[in-house]
Amino acid sequence: MSYIKNIKELSKNKQRSAVLSLVESAYKSIDPKNILDESILYNNGILTVQNQEFILSKYKKIYLLGIGKGSSYISDLINIKLEGVITKGFAIDLIKEDSKKIKTTIGSHPLPSEINFDFATKMISEFNGLSSEDLVITIICGGGSSLFEYSTIGLEDKIKVENQLLHSSADIYEINTLRKHISLVKGGNFAKICYPATVIDLVFSDVLGNDLSFIASGPMVYDETTKEDAINIAKKYQINIDEKYIKETPKDKDIFINVKNFLILTNMTPLRAMKKKAQDLGLDAFIYSDRVNGIAKDLGCTLIENCPKGKILLAGGETTVLVKGKGLGGRNQEVVAGAFKCISKDIVICSFGSDGWDNYFLAGAIADSESISSAKKEFLEVDDFLKDNNTLPFFQKIGDGINTGKLPSNVSDLMIVYRFAT
Repeated sequence: MSYIKNIKELSKNKQRSAVLSLVESAYKSIDPKNILDESILYNNGILTVQNQEFILSKYKKIYLLGIGKGSSYISDLINIKLEGVITKGFAIDLIKEDSKKIKTTIGSHPLPSEINFDFATKMISEFNGLSSEDLVITIICGGGSSLFEYSTIGLEDKIKVENQLLHSSADIYEINTLRKHISLVKGGNFAKICYPATVIDLVFSDVLGNDLSFIASGPMVYDETTKEDAINIAKKYQINIDEKYIKETPKDKDIFINVKNFLILTNMTPLRAMKKKAQDLGLDAFIYSDRVNGIAKDLGCTLIENCPKGKILLAGGETTVLVKGKGLGGRNQEVVAGAFKCISKDIVICSFGSDGWDNYFLAGAIADSESISSAKKEFLEVDDFLKDNNTLPFFQKIGDGINTGKLPSNVSDLMIVYRFAT
C-alpha cells in the first residue's frame, strides 16, 4: 500500500518514479509503529526506553499525555504496548485515534483556539498535585506549540501575536522563545506542574538541530532563554504585546530532576531511509543537510545548484514563507514552485511535509521539465502564483501535487533533487 494516494498519476517517467519511491521509503521509516518497536520495550513490568529501565510497579498512578501532530496515534500505540497499566490518558492532535483509554481532543493549528486553551487548562488541573509516587509519560510532537497552550494573554490577543509571528521573518527559535515566555505550560512550565512526579518525556523532533527545549516549545524541558530574550524578539519584529505579559520561565533546576527526556525521532531517520532506498535502486544519493532553512521560494534553486550530475541530493529542514498574498499553499509547494526557473531537462525536484499536510491538504509537490510544459499548455505563470502565495491551485492545475492525507508523524520538511544522466 502506498502512502502517496496519487502515486500512479505522478509517476510520469522513470526518474519521477525513482524520486517517489524515495518519498515512500521516508514515510515508511517514520511510521510510529516501526519507530516505537525499535525504541521502546515492555516486558515483565519493566519499561525500557533507549536502554534505560523503569519499573512501573513502583508507581501508584501512571498518566499519559500526548501533545502535537500524531500524538493521538502514538499515545494509543504506547497504551497498547504497556498492556493497560495507564491510569489515565489524554492527547491533543489534529487526528483522532479511537482508543478507550486515551481521550483525544481535536485542536487547531497553526493558530490556537478556545479548544486548545480549554484542553491545556484541564491538563493543568489534572496534573497539578501529583506525588513522587506517580509517573507521567509525555509524547511531544511537532505542532505542539499551537495545540497545547494556555497563555498569559487572552485567546484573541494570543491569536493576534501568533499571526504577527507567522507573518514575520522570525525563525522557529525566535518564535518559540517568545511563545515560551507568554505561556503557562511551555518552557518547562508543565514540568513544574507535574513536579515531583517522574516524567518520561518522549520527543519526536520537527525542529532544526533537535534542541528539545524548542520542540513544541519544550513544556517538559529546562529553558535557557530569558524574559529579556523574548522582549528583544518582540521588539525586533514589532510584535504587538505589552511587556508585562512576558514572563520568566522556571529556572529552578530541581523541578527537572525527575524528568527523563528521550529524543525518539528526528529527520535523519527518513533521510537515511531515502539514501538506502536510492542505493537499493542503484542510484547515488547523499545527505546534503538535515537542517536547511531560508526563504522557501529561493531554496529549490539553491538545492539544484548543489546537486552534482548523476546524484540525488537529500535534505531536511524548515523554510520560511514570506506571506505577501492571500492565496493557498505551503512551504514545500513554494520550494518547488520557486525552483521552476532552475529546472532543466535533467532535474526532478520534490519537497514534502513529513506529516502529509503542507498547510493545506497536499503534502508537497514534485516537478521536472514536464511540469514546465504542463504549465505552458495551461497558460500558467508560476511567478504570478508565487506572488500571491497561491501555489496550491497551481499544482492542482498541472497535476503535480503530492496527496497523502494527514499522517501521524512530523519530523520537518524533506527535499529531494535528482540530477540524472541524459
